[in-house]
Amino acid sequence: MVHVGIGYDVHALVAGRRLVLGGVEIPHTHGLEGHSDADALLHAITDAVLGAVGEVDIGHLFPNTDERWRNAPSRIFVEEAARRARSRGGRIINIDATLIAERPKIYPHIQAMKEQIAGALGIPVAKVGIKATTNEQMGFVGRQEGIAAMAIAAVDLPEDPA
Repeated sequence: MVHVGIGYDVHALVAGRRLVLGGVEIPHTHGLEGHSDADALLHAITDAVLGAVGEVDIGHLFPNTDERWRNAPSRIFVEEAARRARSRGGRIINIDATLIAERPKIYPHIQAMKEQIAGALGIPVAKVGIKATTNEQMGFVGRQEGIAAMAIAAVDLPEDPA
């Protein structure tokens, strides 16, 4: 039976940090503020997979109050979400995600992001969709104060006999 989950994340852009999205470092004047590497795309994907299998969210599993996760690569979070899906007999069918940012341009990095995400989830690259859009200069994204990401995950889980 196919289950779906939705994830959303947002982080502020700040000077003095590197910008990591989808597990890929992207040259930019600012990076995302956060306890880990603040990869909003991987955080949204993590929550989408966790949601599809009925788990708690990323903040419960990897709280920003825990020093183990300071500056941690968000790939760890995605890998754990995939592990939890597999431990329930699940198979990740696909991921579809959207990044919302005015700058930098995301398109040149999408293939590398797809490869990183597919590797972390243990699925073929063709099963990962990533799109990018702007916020048409409106709101915090439009003012280049932050970047947002949305994701949906489809996970095939065995039927619950109960």
